[in-house]
Amino acid sequence: MMEVCGSSSVTLREFGCEQSLLSRPDGSASFSQGDTSVLAAAYGPAEVKVSKEIYDRATLEVLIQPKVGLPSVRERSQEQCVRETCEASLLLSLHPRSSLTLILQLIHDDGSMLSCFLNAACMALMDAGMPMSCLFCGVTCAIDGDGQIITDPTAVQEKESRAVMTFAIDSTKRKVMMSSTKGSFSVHELQQCIAVSQKASEKIFQFYRDSVSRRYSKTL
Repeated sequence: MMEVCGSSSVTLREFGCEQSLLSRPDGSASFSQGDTSVLAAAYGPAEVKVSKEIYDRATLEVLIQPKVGLPSVRERSQEQCVRETCEASLLLSLHPRSSLTLILQLIHDDGSMLSCFLNAACMALMDAGMPMSCLFCGVTCAIDGDGQIITDPTAVQEKESRAVMTFAIDSTKRKVMMSSTKGSFSVHELQQCIAVSQKASEKIFQFYRDSVSRRYSKTL
């Protein structure tokens, strides 16, 4: 893992999470990062349409619903990012010829939306008890006009920056599972953002642990 200068100063907005909010899905979770908020619901394993059936693994479908209106190209791109990340962590071969569905509803967008979708998805899959090889989290970095890296940027900070990157980091080896980038940046800046994201992921995984332990300490 690449070391970052001043990596101890990685700052993230306040997190919030609540699992098992909805009664009908097999697993659900709400996740908030600052004022950005997402609701996730996971269904399955369930029967799959013959046209979508895969003989050696489950079919994963990810649907992202915007706050208002119909899904656009932006949502389709985000769906692909979330689906690729989930497929890399879920043990889909344990449920061949079946379907898993993940629905993500945007509640409010104040920046770092894709990373919030990823975090909500992971918590919903955990709540559903789906077998996974590792957990994952999303971290968004923005590079401002002065070349400074901002972690978990707000919508205003994203608009003012020259590059925005989102990474999905796994919980075992802190490796990058997926990346989505926009804007102009150098190779060195990309490496720095990856290293900052790996550092920030430690705080997010610790939040996962604290959130789940608090939940089960109440039920025991």
